[in-house]
Amino acid sequence: MEPPPECRQETPALTEAAAKFLNFIGPEDLERCLFAEMLEVVAAGDQPRDQAGGRWWVSARWAPYKRTGEPVRSCLLVRAASRRRQDGVPCSSTLKAYVTTQLETLEQEEQERLELRAHPVEKRTHMVSHQHGMTVTKTLREGEAETQCWSFSYGRDELQGLMPEGASLLLLRVLACRWAVPPGLVFPAIDTEGHLCTSSYHALGTQQQAVGSAEAEVLVIERAVHASAGTSTVWHSSFLPSGYGQGSIWGHPQPCQPGGDPGEGGVTTSSPPCRRLARQMQVGSPVMVLLQDESVLGGVEPRPPFPKQPLDWEEDVQLYSWFLDRKEELQASHTAYIRQHPELWALLADFLQALFLHQPHDPISFAAQFFTPFAHQQPPETRFASARAASPLPGPPPRRPPANRE
Repeated sequence: MEPPPECRQETPALTEAAAKFLNFIGPEDLERCLFAEMLEVVAAGDQPRDQAGGRWWVSARWAPYKRTGEPVRSCLLVRAASRRRQDGVPCSSTLKAYVTTQLETLEQEEQERLELRAHPVEKRTHMVSHQHGMTVTKTLREGEAETQCWSFSYGRDELQGLMPEGASLLLLRVLACRWAVPPGLVFPAIDTEGHLCTSSYHALGTQQQAVGSAEAEVLVIERAVHASAGTSTVWHSSFLPSGYGQGSIWGHPQPCQPGGDPGEGGVTTSSPPCRRLARQMQVGSPVMVLLQDESVLGGVEPRPPFPKQPLDWEEDVQLYSWFLDRKEELQASHTAYIRQHPELWALLADFLQALFLHQPHDPISFAAQFFTPFAHQQPPETRFASARAASPLPGPPPRRPPANRE
């Protein structure tokens, strides 16, 4: 459905400076953005840093994008995830976006989950582009209540230069690599309610910032999303100068050397290497993400190893993300197999009907005898010892000897 009239505003215009900057982004700029990094989620302000313990990671790489009825496209896959505790309650968020080399979003999905045991809350926002524009679908599920759903559609004329979350992460990396933000960068965006708004970017200059127990000079870039309701949400992102390594989600930063494989996060350009994120915070938020490994600065002795600790995979942001990916992959595979073999439903229905009708004491033996006619040949050995028992199914009538014709 279309957004209600009271939520609609004039189409956010892409400024001339923003359009010109998008045209100047080349392959070498994007190559320097293809890496993964992980930061710690800590409490902001005067609160103890370990109060909101968690992790946040983001990665970008080349990936194929396939849509039904269309050829496969090569684009940039941007992924981000965080897992932390908010007032003692586990919460998580994920982002997955397919973005073209012109920073046009093909598809994006965001998920936020507050894991209250008695009343979990899950929010999802899905964006998908099509020939007429883009459709935004938002869903909200609270506890056992019925899932609520809203859908908004926008035309292509309204979306020129649109900069959602996934594309914005790439844009920030490009700006950081250039160590400068041109004035007047304003792009259309979509707010948390699914409505069109604007987002602006400008540099706050360089500052000295703590990285672990050391200090380093960083470039601070401000991103502000100006919602249609008149409110603004502001983020400050701090980036280290070049030469400090692109980092790794494994916790072992690697230098940004040219000649690597773009698909694995390497850099294939002789241009200045990537800029690593040192800190990101939302103004007014009680938490922020922070780089605490000062070894990326070089010349710092590595910390002594700590004893191995038990791993809770649900609390590990990378393992939890792999679990969700594998879960979705298996569900899609199983669903596709069932669609390709509709006879499975009839086969299982016949077996269950026969099982409930006869109610055998040994269901394994019953199943072995039931499915034997479907085999091309009897296996040389039975799979279950109980299958050697007498068949619970009615046996065939005895054969009569042929009549003597003499």
